[in-house]
Amino acid sequence: MTDKILFWISGDLTSFCTAYYLQNKIDSDFFAIVDSYEKPKSFFKNQQLVKFQKTWFYHEYFQNMNKSDLKYLSDFEKKYEINLWKLAINERIFYRFNRIYKFSSKEILLILERECKLFSEIINTVKPDFLIMNEPTLHQHELLYRMCKKIGTKILLLNQTNTSRSMLSENSRKIDDTIELNKLPSCNRSFNELRSYRKSFSAYNSVKTYRDKFKISKFELLKSTMSFLTSKNLHLKTHFTHRGRTKFQVIKDEITLKIKRKYRNFFINHNLETNIEFNENFVYFPLAVDEERNLLIAAPFYTNQVEVIRHIVKSLPIGYTLYVKENPAQSVRYWRKISEYKEIMSIPNVRLFHPNLSAEVFYKNCSLVITIGGSSGLDAAFYEKPSIVFTNLGYSVLPSVSKLNSLENLHEIILESLQKTVNSEDLDKYITLLHNNSFDFDPLEFQNKFNEYFYHDGHYLSVEISESKMKTFLDENQTILDKLSSEYVKKINLLKN
Repeated sequence: MTDKILFWISGDLTSFCTAYYLQNKIDSDFFAIVDSYEKPKSFFKNQQLVKFQKTWFYHEYFQNMNKSDLKYLSDFEKKYEINLWKLAINERIFYRFNRIYKFSSKEILLILERECKLFSEIINTVKPDFLIMNEPTLHQHELLYRMCKKIGTKILLLNQTNTSRSMLSENSRKIDDTIELNKLPSCNRSFNELRSYRKSFSAYNSVKTYRDKFKISKFELLKSTMSFLTSKNLHLKTHFTHRGRTKFQVIKDEITLKIKRKYRNFFINHNLETNIEFNENFVYFPLAVDEERNLLIAAPFYTNQVEVIRHIVKSLPIGYTLYVKENPAQSVRYWRKISEYKEIMSIPNVRLFHPNLSAEVFYKNCSLVITIGGSSGLDAAFYEKPSIVFTNLGYSVLPSVSKLNSLENLHEIILESLQKTVNSEDLDKYITLLHNNSFDFDPLEFQNKFNEYFYHDGHYLSVEISESKMKTFLDENQTILDKLSSEYVKKINLLKN
């Protein structure tokens, strides 16, 4: 029987490009959900590059919404065991991070109902054997992902492995197989050798390169601004994600953010600390980037990092200070409000450090690392330091990593963790396993490629895409995409056996 593969395709063109090369390597029927702006939508409707048996256009299903059916939503939650309000409250479009439009509870429920019914219809029609998508970043991605997982569809998430390499797995940044470190082989690498490996495949370098190239061209900014100003701005009516985003409001918001970033950057440079006290015992807590899946989806109850800092410092034993460092990648989000920095700095026994300081200095000199859901806990192990995480992560299998299950137990876990040591053999086994289950593909580097080629350097996504231009892009990136699609074939065959 022919397998059925469902793709989620969006402005991130990785899934579409993968489907193009995958269709010649595997005998399967392809189906797609497309979440795009109106101009590129015409490309996906008319393209002949990838043969999809049926395509659903996500934003076509949110018109003429009147009254939500609460019983339907309640029954849906029970059937799929999904907490819809948890997804909705942490959706950046619905709450906290939407500076232009405030969604009402009624609007949110109507949108959720349409999504639940749409995805149910698609699943019942396709009955997918496989779902191919990037790591879920928005509530609708996570909703479809959980629905498919519940009915037994095999999931292939393309995600990074806390390094610049990627893997395909059912769960984000976790190897699918059950991991028992004591049964795994070791390469007998020392900590120095392991650190050298870490630096050669650093996720930090990948993120930094992406950040340095994202939206840097002033010429492309000018072109995208002119395109936006001369457009009909149809998304006000067609996309619920654009409610309230009139041309005036968007330009006003962008100018305001750029001004705020300058003021915030000035504050950071003149107020955040740059000198580390090497003779002081400290616990290191690196801030996560706000408005990202590491918090909003992976750690939904720890999204207020100021409050998390309070919880940590309340749980520290006497003789330890909490060192907090701003994340350099937060600059993409125009830094935090100055009031947040001031609030952190006002907490007793807390020191807030400049984002430009090397994280390596903190790892080398701290006693313990605490992270909500980032890769810092893994980085800590390379520098022989224990860590505490607030959510289940792939590297949580390391004995030096403790998972917090209740804030009430944080003090006890900190005390226990301070007594832990890191075993190089355990770390070596995990890193060897991770390397063997991953491959050379940097999603952020590939995003830079299509942002530059199609989207005015990432400034503007509502662009017309011709089939010939897409074909040229596919041909120019054949080597990368051919290898990536081969990894999908390997994974699909592994899951079928």
